Amino acid sequence: MFRSWPGVQVASAGLKPDADEVVTSEDLEWADLVLVMEKKHKQELSRRFMPFLRDTPVAVLGIPDDYAYMAPELVDLLLRKVPPYLSGDVRGK
Repeated sequence: MFRSWPGVQVASAGLKPDADEVVTSEDLEWADLVLVMEKKHKQELSRRFMPFLRDTPVAVLGIPDDYAYMAPELVDLLLRKVPPYLSGDVRGK
């Protein structure tokens, strides 16, 4: 949903083996910032990929990962929570 944001390149990947795109160390080396929905996602990324996250901030959006793909409620939350990060404020709002 943020692929057309000016000056931003986006990729999406999941932690579970059945994700359409599973996150790799290469993904994390490429990223300037990683956004995750829940604290447990950040913990799992750190556990599995710490050497590749040393200089990459990982921000927790605080969105429960129990929404259906592109559910209207999820889209609304993402539209509120993600733009501050895309504007260069890695702490978000």
